[in-house]
Amino acid sequence: MTLVVQGLDVDTVALKSLARLTAATAIEQIHPQAFRLVGARHDAGVPTLCAQAGLDWAWVDSSRKLNDFGLFVTDMDSTLINIECIDEIADMQGLKTEVAEITEAAMRGEIDFRESLSRRVALLAGLPEQALEAVYTQRLQLNPGAERLMRGLQAAGIRTMLVSGGFTYFTRRLQHTLGFDEAWANELEIVDGRLTGRVIGDIVDGQAKAEHLQRYRDQLGLQPAQVICAGDGANDIPMFRAAGFGVAYRAKPILREEADCCLNHVGLDGILTLFG
Repeated sequence: MTLVVQGLDVDTVALKSLARLTAATAIEQIHPQAFRLVGARHDAGVPTLCAQAGLDWAWVDSSRKLNDFGLFVTDMDSTLINIECIDEIADMQGLKTEVAEITEAAMRGEIDFRESLSRRVALLAGLPEQALEAVYTQRLQLNPGAERLMRGLQAAGIRTMLVSGGFTYFTRRLQHTLGFDEAWANELEIVDGRLTGRVIGDIVDGQAKAEHLQRYRDQLGLQPAQVICAGDGANDIPMFRAAGFGVAYRAKPILREEADCCLNHVGLDGILTLFG
């Protein structure tokens, strides 16, 4: 295994301290913001030292390359994009605080996701459909590194899937913009141009996310070890367990415990660097 560290500003002193701590035999620069500590040995002090230096870190099999993977699956809200769409939609109703509190509790794993989604969507009843367009055009932004990540994955021949507990109104547009091979999410019911406060069909919760991952993985003839997934909350735990490598992006503590890598400083394109 090799220790890969990344940061917006990698301090040389911290890097050398890590090398001494882990008895690394060499330090190799693999990107302007990333380094590989060759021959590093596991040490309980690595997380603390990296946190103090503002570095992301991961133990990676040095023999694995990006094109050894065949599928990348990612969550949407607060992972691929900078917002929780339902919170911003609720803001159009003056209910952002109330809805955001439910969202946070669900992402921390404190309440059932299906229950939380039904409660939140019900509060949106009567909102004009145009509010969704306003959120998409005025508030939604891709998180740093998202476009470079997708270009890198596609260049390596890796299939991509966007799977979200959010809404198809947003996943369909992002699928078109970024070139995802598949996209799955919940569909808001709209009647006469207004939200009814209900979802059409089965709810895409954490288990459904994992099932979509497993279905597409099996369809492609891949093993779990050939799948990378990314997410930020408790709803992503099942798919992390169905994948070979899980990346927690600016994530809640409950998901960080399941992850192979936590990106708290660099952008999503830091995933590419891990297997460069």
